[in-house]
Amino acid sequence: MAYHIADNRLRTTQILDVKVESPTVKTFSFRDRQCTKAQPGQFLMLWIPGVDEIPLSILGVEEGGLVSVTVKNVGQATKALHEAKEGDIIGVRGPFGNSFSMVKGSVLLVAGGTGTAPLVFLANRLLPRMTRGVFVLGAKTRNELLFMHQLEQSFNRSQVRLVTSTEDGSCGITGLCTEPVEQILAKETFNIIFTCGPEKMLRKVFELAEEHRTNLEASLERLMRCAIGLCGSCTIGKYRVCADGPVFTSKQLREVKSEFGNSKRDRTGRKIPLD
Repeated sequence: MAYHIADNRLRTTQILDVKVESPTVKTFSFRDRQCTKAQPGQFLMLWIPGVDEIPLSILGVEEGGLVSVTVKNVGQATKALHEAKEGDIIGVRGPFGNSFSMVKGSVLLVAGGTGTAPLVFLANRLLPRMTRGVFVLGAKTRNELLFMHQLEQSFNRSQVRLVTSTEDGSCGITGLCTEPVEQILAKETFNIIFTCGPEKMLRKVFELAEEHRTNLEASLERLMRCAIGLCGSCTIGKYRVCADGPVFTSKQLREVKSEFGNSKRDRTGRKIPLD
């Protein structure tokens, strides 16, 4: 999906709403008409004045230009954003990248951590098209299961069921979210799997999809600085995540198997082991 010059221009706007999702995660809403064109899976660059600019998946868009992003407090820029309040000024560029396929049929969605945000956006768009679906939501603890109640309400009286897992066993199945995925794929077939979350999780979901010969689309997170494919900081194999992704197909991931789930690039461009 090509971007337009207008998408890359920095626009300033005000934070309209701040919602606490968990002890470490907040959702920020603001108005930006350019980003309301966004499709599920695309991302934007959000500028915190005097601090830095960071890439964020889009949680949702509404008529009138209202846009929402979900942010975990993990570093200097996100800490500064978490300290921001309604009325504070931020900058926005985007939307950038490609998006998930808008398919029909049976769908399995697998979300870990803040990777839940773009899959919530996708699930809401796909709901009228799905004949059957399963949404697997994973986190370390119950408190970190994002959008669980919102998803339960969305899926009420639909053909989609929600499956939760926590590493500490405080909600749903005990263990990593890939464990229920393995159980589900042993019993059910799907037209496609959509996934977003930590890259090691994505690698495991990819391997399960390959084992069960199921199409997959995964949204990758990498260090992004320019968002338009110039700086190369988000490179994986022959691909630039910002320009060629962030959504990649099974075929593309097979081409970068040596790096996918194993290594990434630091701010100098040096390849380092994935955390």
